[in-house]
Amino acid sequence: MPLILHSPSANKNNYKALIAAEYNGVQLQLLPDFEMGVSNKTPQFLNMNPLGKVPVLETPHAPVFESNAIARYVARSNPHTSLLGSSPIQQAHVDQWIDFSSFEIDANILKLLYPRLGYAPYLAPVDEAANGALKRALGALNTHLASNTYLVGHTVTLADIITTVNLYLGFTKVFVKSFTSEFPHVERYFWTLVNQPNFRKVLGQVHQAQTVLPIPSAKNPSQPKETEPKKVAKPELPKPAQLPEEEAPKPKPKNPLDLLPPSKMILDEWKRLYSNTKTNFREVAIKGFWDMYDAEGYSLWFCDYKYQDENSVSFVTLNKVGGFLQRMDLARKYAFGKMLVIGSQAPFKVKGLWLFRGQEIPQFVIDECYDMELYEWTKVDISDEAQKERVNQMIEDYEPFEGESLLDAKCFK
Repeated sequence: MPLILHSPSANKNNYKALIAAEYNGVQLQLLPDFEMGVSNKTPQFLNMNPLGKVPVLETPHAPVFESNAIARYVARSNPHTSLLGSSPIQQAHVDQWIDFSSFEIDANILKLLYPRLGYAPYLAPVDEAANGALKRALGALNTHLASNTYLVGHTVTLADIITTVNLYLGFTKVFVKSFTSEFPHVERYFWTLVNQPNFRKVLGQVHQAQTVLPIPSAKNPSQPKETEPKKVAKPELPKPAQLPEEEAPKPKPKNPLDLLPPSKMILDEWKRLYSNTKTNFREVAIKGFWDMYDAEGYSLWFCDYKYQDENSVSFVTLNKVGGFLQRMDLARKYAFGKMLVIGSQAPFKVKGLWLFRGQEIPQFVIDECYDMELYEWTKVDISDEAQKERVNQMIEDYEPFEGESLLDAKCFK
């Protein structure tokens, strides 16, 4: 019999149990057509949770409410689970991080979010206190993740699932890039986990907030009606002076790379040659690359992941690279890349080759793609035949590469 989750599908607290079920192979279903304000007021629901709150888990034995308790039940439903830790101290650490992320992260995110959604009044001191508490909590989490891929041990645990779900509303609603860039290891951790297959099945494609949700304008219900006529006089004021924000939008500035002198290398032509060459790759594609290459208009760069010892799980490493390539999409017009995951056993090595328009790594890529700082970048000296041959081998996925087999090779084009 599958477990039944009573809750609206959009409730983020459902995600904790749903992701745990994906990892544990547990059958868990959301009750269809659940209507908040109706379904949770029925006698049957109130018998499961007298407070009428969601989610509630219906099990063959008895109902369970509170989302962390539900997630723990799902985690324990598989006797062979590793989600709760493999020793008493690991189990304690799993509980520790669940409590930390619930009280220090989730609670303060909701204090920022609820006024912006109209669920609570906006109070500046509360907003400032929540923001400060979040920075302290994320700073502590960032310090721990500087030397740890996961919160506990070397695999995903329920602590990672609940912490990532608690970070989810922050990243998608109020944490813009300028805020999260202060916590690079938290960023790496969050994007690595939400791109895991079991997370993706539940969360779908996750996108970071581009702007912070605004605080709704407060209306003063006691404002006297006599003030209304004053509003009529406003259009008589000089509009350009009073409402400069309504001026015609200025043309969007061009990307500095578009202002560079024309290059003989047409990037799309190289990408087509790379994609269409199926045989004699070195003789056709590699030779074609060097025939096209413009050392004045483009530059080549090697990159090496700074934290290779963290790459202890193959699928995590592969998803880490996949997430990096997704976030590099902003540079597609100006770049070509190869990323190699090297080795037959952990720790796996991640190394790459990138072709960028211009003589330096584009500044907008450095500013917008946080993964860039996770790699050491070295400009290729094409006068060095050894470096040039390394470029060739990375483009063609040569094996063995530097004496080791390739676990995978990914292309950005």
